[in-house]
Amino acid sequence: MSEDSDAEKTEEPTSKRREDARERGQVARSKELGTAAVMIVGSAALLLGGGSVAGSFANAMRAGLSLDRTFLNDPGAMGRHLGLASVGAIASILPFLGAVIAAATLAPLALGGWVFSGEALAPDFSRLSPAKGLGRIFGIGGLAELVKALLKFVVVGAIAVSVGFWMVRDTVALGAMPAESGIGHAVHLLALGLLLMSAGLAVVAGVDAPFQWWNHRRQMRMTREEVREEFKETDGRPEVKSRVREMQRKLSKRRMMQDVPRADVVVTNPTHYAVALKYDARKMKAPRVLAKGRDLVALEIRRLAEASGVPLFEAPVLARVLHGSAEIGREIPTGLYLAVAQVLSYVFQVKSLTPTRAARLRRPTPEVDPELRVRYDRNGEAV
Repeated sequence: MSEDSDAEKTEEPTSKRREDARERGQVARSKELGTAAVMIVGSAALLLGGGSVAGSFANAMRAGLSLDRTFLNDPGAMGRHLGLASVGAIASILPFLGAVIAAATLAPLALGGWVFSGEALAPDFSRLSPAKGLGRIFGIGGLAELVKALLKFVVVGAIAVSVGFWMVRDTVALGAMPAESGIGHAVHLLALGLLLMSAGLAVVAGVDAPFQWWNHRRQMRMTREEVREEFKETDGRPEVKSRVREMQRKLSKRRMMQDVPRADVVVTNPTHYAVALKYDARKMKAPRVLAKGRDLVALEIRRLAEASGVPLFEAPVLARVLHGSAEIGREIPTGLYLAVAQVLSYVFQVKSLTPTRAARLRRPTPEVDPELRVRYDRNGEAV
């Protein structure tokens, strides 16, 4: 990765990029943190329980060197004796091993959390590229590894030399101690020395863990173009969204047109607007809009209504206000109850009368709420 490309990555990683990276197993990890945790926990466990471990090994050694004479005449006795000694040795170091395994498992979770990725196990032949290998060696990662190695050598080496000089008398005195107490004291000295040197590893881990977190965030940063492309892929490209909206409009129009034959009346403008209404007193609190449209859509609604025998009612103002204020599939606004009731009452009376008597029936002029009438201009849109 070049410096120019790094400089262009000024945007914080998106949540999708972070999730994709975790699926690929790309999280912040610090090997030094795991090493320091294992060493500290292991040496602390050895320091606290080293006496019992040394006593168990001393007992095992004593039992192994003091054999009963009858064992010499039993070919299987040595095998059984070795098995019992092995079980005893494993049982004595099991708490120590458990503490070390727990530290090795939990330490990586402190920085990057638990991640299991099958992609990380797949072979990646790009790692065999010499160019990428040289880039890793001479890049910022390679420089960081060199600095860590030198820091570990200096810190841990200095502590080891200091501990060696500090414990030289105790170490020499081990030769004059009885075997059992000598072994216990030797384990104590070893554990104490390891714990002190592990403190040096903790210093290195304290430097490496923040660096690894920062370096991972740096690698995850994105350019503005990458953010835009991801946004398009996540929310849909404009052309795709436009196509989806067009298909949704066509499906909605098709369903709307299928409902026109079920309408009780179609209120028209008479040519620019058409609104199909349905009212069932048993199922509806107020009349409901089944379909509406303007211009060519209005013409199609009127054509379907005429073909299905649905009456047309010409009311320009009411048609415009209905088209602008009412939604398809919803009940009409309360301000239009009176006007629509006048229209439906007239339509229902016409259906119940003979053609001769229906022709004599006075056609009403719907009374539209003045507030709604003023709110919508002559084009049927809110002002």
